[in-house]
Amino acid sequence: MPHALHRRRVLVATAAATAVVLGATTLTACGSGSGSGGDGAESGPVSLTYWSWAPNMDKVAAIWNAEHPEIKVTVQKQASGDDLVTKIITAAKAHQAPDLVQAEFQALPTLVSNDALADISAEVSGAKDKFAPGLWQQTTLGSDAVYAVPQDSGPLMFFYRTDLFQQYGLKVPTTWDEFAATAKALKTKAPDKALTTFSSNDAGLFAGLAQQAGAQWWTAQDQKWKVGIDDAATKKVADFWGGLVKDGAIDNQPMYTPAWNKALNTGEQLAWVSAVWAPGVLTTAAPDTQGKWAMAPLPQWDTAKPATGSWGGSTTAVTTDSKHKAAAAKFATWLNTDPKALSALVKEAGIYPAATAAQSGPALAQPPAFFAGQTDFYTRAAEIAKTTAPAAWGPNVNVAYTSFKDEFGKAAKARSGFDQALTAMRDATVADLKKQGFEVAP
Repeated sequence: MPHALHRRRVLVATAAATAVVLGATTLTACGSGSGSGGDGAESGPVSLTYWSWAPNMDKVAAIWNAEHPEIKVTVQKQASGDDLVTKIITAAKAHQAPDLVQAEFQALPTLVSNDALADISAEVSGAKDKFAPGLWQQTTLGSDAVYAVPQDSGPLMFFYRTDLFQQYGLKVPTTWDEFAATAKALKTKAPDKALTTFSSNDAGLFAGLAQQAGAQWWTAQDQKWKVGIDDAATKKVADFWGGLVKDGAIDNQPMYTPAWNKALNTGEQLAWVSAVWAPGVLTTAAPDTQGKWAMAPLPQWDTAKPATGSWGGSTTAVTTDSKHKAAAAKFATWLNTDPKALSALVKEAGIYPAATAAQSGPALAQPPAFFAGQTDFYTRAAEIAKTTAPAAWGPNVNVAYTSFKDEFGKAAKARSGFDQALTAMRDATVADLKKQGFEVAP
């Protein structure tokens, strides 16, 4: 059979193994050259190329290079998101991919299905316990296979204006029912205000909320992909937010626009469901509100089983083209587990590290300047991060995300509820899988 189709079936088969283990839970690259991914001459000095979009990653690599003269790592700055995924796949097809790549969690199945990433399970076997299970699980596509080492994470949290919550007599919601009641109570007291907005211009937030609720958007069944974008957990989340929008209890405008910035800066919106990196966004979106915000855990569906989802997060992966797989995996492990490396990642790259120990380490001893009054910011963030729920990604996340933006955008604007939008999102995802040659379970 064609190699690509064979690789797709392997991906589905390994995903099926994961399901069992979890309880069904235009380019000329400057890479290391072509090759089948063997170790090559690991005993001599080697040179590795690392594609990354994180800022100042070259400064972090310089620490490694000073301590490991036998393995030199050169960082090449890249664009992020779908652009980088496309570039990696193109390079891999030409057998000119770099040794290492920074890849978002949700991009891993796409890269594996295109034979771009190597299984490094034997080389990173000691790293598993340094990460929350829900994060490590996302780097595996089988009970034994490991395709990357977690680098940074974006656990979801609840950010709110302490002064305005006090002014309107609101309590920080601990459950989603309380969240809805708070949104409606605010509208009664101040019709010109809104607790928050539902935004359709970034599917990552919705995916994280569904993840918290237990959604499994892509799983494998009898060596076929099963798309669960409209599963019960996701429907619950869609109905919840669609109902708030339909009732006018919250705003229906997209994030990251001048209007959204103004709403946060002037207090027209009192809260934001976001990730641990939110303080950086608020610094530029709502500069006049510094010191007026606080962070709390995400409202829960079941307080007895606290969980959060992720919005963002990336990994360090070794490509199938690398001639120095063991050396590359050694660097990937060091980068994401060594205390000195993790401290540099926080200081130089400004990331929230995936490694559990680093989340409460000295580099994060002080809260973000925008939240200077909340001295336990990172202590609480670390506890929240431990509850990150497993996520199930598939080989066409980009299609699902694009459909979300289109379908949920229309529904949010019309305040018509999200039932049809969710169905359309699932149908578009299934149709694309079939178009690519994947077998899809009903």
